[in-house]
Amino acid sequence: MPVENEQNFVPIENVVGFLADSLPFSLLDPKELNRLAKKCLVDFFPKGTRIFQQNVTKVDYLHIIEKGGVKSYLSLDGADEGSATLVDFRGEGECFGALPIIQGTTANLNVETIEDTFCFLIGKDDFQKVLDEHKGIAQYFLRTMSEKLVKGVYAELRQKKAAPQAEGALHLFSAPVEDIAKGKLFSAPSTATVQEVARLMSDNYIGSLLLTDQSGKIVGIITDKDIRSKVVAQGLAYTSKAETIMSSPVQTISNLSVGFDALLKMMKERVHHLAIEKGGEIIRMITTHDIMVHQGTSPLYLFREIVSQRHIEGLYALSKKVPFVIRSLIEEGAKANNITRMITVLNDHILTKLLTLLQEDLGPAPVPFSWLLVGSEGRREQTFKTDQDNGIIYEQSSDPAIAQKAELYFKEFAERAINHLVQCGYPLCPGDIMASNPKWRQPFPVWENYFFKWCGTPNPQEVLNSTIFFDFRSGYGEASLAEKLRESLNRIIKREGIFLLYLARNCLASRPPLTFFKNFIVEKNGDHKNTFDLKSKAIVFIVDFARLMALKHGVNEVNTLDRLMALNGEYLSPGLCGECIEAYEFLMHLRLVHQLNVLEKGAEPNNYINPEDLSDLERQTLKEVFSVITRIQDVVRLEFQITDL
Repeated sequence: MPVENEQNFVPIENVVGFLADSLPFSLLDPKELNRLAKKCLVDFFPKGTRIFQQNVTKVDYLHIIEKGGVKSYLSLDGADEGSATLVDFRGEGECFGALPIIQGTTANLNVETIEDTFCFLIGKDDFQKVLDEHKGIAQYFLRTMSEKLVKGVYAELRQKKAAPQAEGALHLFSAPVEDIAKGKLFSAPSTATVQEVARLMSDNYIGSLLLTDQSGKIVGIITDKDIRSKVVAQGLAYTSKAETIMSSPVQTISNLSVGFDALLKMMKERVHHLAIEKGGEIIRMITTHDIMVHQGTSPLYLFREIVSQRHIEGLYALSKKVPFVIRSLIEEGAKANNITRMITVLNDHILTKLLTLLQEDLGPAPVPFSWLLVGSEGRREQTFKTDQDNGIIYEQSSDPAIAQKAELYFKEFAERAINHLVQCGYPLCPGDIMASNPKWRQPFPVWENYFFKWCGTPNPQEVLNSTIFFDFRSGYGEASLAEKLRESLNRIIKREGIFLLYLARNCLASRPPLTFFKNFIVEKNGDHKNTFDLKSKAIVFIVDFARLMALKHGVNEVNTLDRLMALNGEYLSPGLCGECIEAYEFLMHLRLVHQLNVLEKGAEPNNYINPEDLSDLERQTLKEVFSVITRIQDVVRLEFQITDL
């Protein structure tokens, strides 16, 4: 029997202060908080009191825990108490009873105090009025990963964990390219001479000029660099036609793009100028100079340093500059996906420069090859702590002499490359998944056979060890070899459905934590821990889920968010897919900020966070992430008809 408690009115100022610090009521303005506080009652429940009895208790109040804590659990009809399923622990500032009030039902869970507990009570009519008048509050109770809370937690992470940006700094992620681009648009006929074009550029203090054909259509671009490298350095006559040295076609970007999009495109395409296109017409030029003028710490500086290196040793110190670039992106409000994309672009440039210089030293390879990137490198999800995970795939030669020459060449190439990458700050893979290991340096048919074996005759341990290879992409060399391997893998997967079942079971082999209680992480079995591994206890579930569903449906994307977006709608419900994306972005953001803080304290980045270091908003968002992970595991169970895990 529930203990009968005396209810008393509480001083308003005490309740207002408490609600102002408790989600979601902290979203209310002071006037509304004051109105709600006047309606609040207080109640006391000794330890061991069952406040709600599942399917029996009529819920007339929303309970907000002022002091103490409760556990909630489910009981099966007729089952003894020992078979109850623990659902959650809730502590100070958290509430219970919302769902039965919203749905107009009796209690959906048993709720029992685990300590002497005081609660503030809000009557159901007053609570319903708050829900009706404040969509943000209603969204909090009705949806996980609510947009308003996610935005709030990002803002809090930036404010709490990173120094504020300088006044006037560029909003790189919101400013349209049109607003960043400076200067007027200049053009000249493509039949003009080099000297005429150079004079026009000099007179107008510009570093590039667009060229047009007889109809006025833009057909190319000339830059300062073209005149230096193609005319002056080569001794070409100044009377030569400008069209003989122009670059064509002109790289363009939509006027709807923001500065960050332009930055990424310039770095990927290795250009310094982009024409801004609006309604099919070129309206302006945006240059690297425009971006750097508006941004103090620019990735472009680092990019230029990488590109300008003429010796591999010159690359060693550059990877250590990446955290400074990333810090500025966090300060500017970049989400995790943008940050990991930038880390990937920078790391890819370092790798490309390193392998290019190495090939210049060793000479060309005897057969075409591709440097494969696997795992987080393959998925373009690198953070500050990324081990090397790579391999080499090369064309098999029918000539034994060439085949032997290729084997020797790639052995030396791989061993020297791995050593240089270590010097650049990329640690060795503890599992030896690197091109220096002969097992991962093989011709195409051998790689194809690896996947045949993993998929055709799977066993639980091999499936676990091989998942990293299913996230591969070409990092350097002949990308067509990696693409051909992907096509082959898709055919294999279609034939070997048993492999997907093993992957699905792997997704269910462990479970996310249940909840937070005070400064502890609570596991499903009730165990408490004081540290939390963001990677193995949260991120990996979403990565594995996206990989499983992508392989099942033949989606070629390897990046987790790209996979989820490709699956959205046709193979995954938009609601669940949206929540997965929000959950993954939040986890990666929390991980990046944590690693940056650790790095700036002079320690090695890791994935372990202490619940004590988290704010209430971060804890609440993490709890919602655990809930999303539980739902995607339910989807896996249903999709693959797994009932014994």
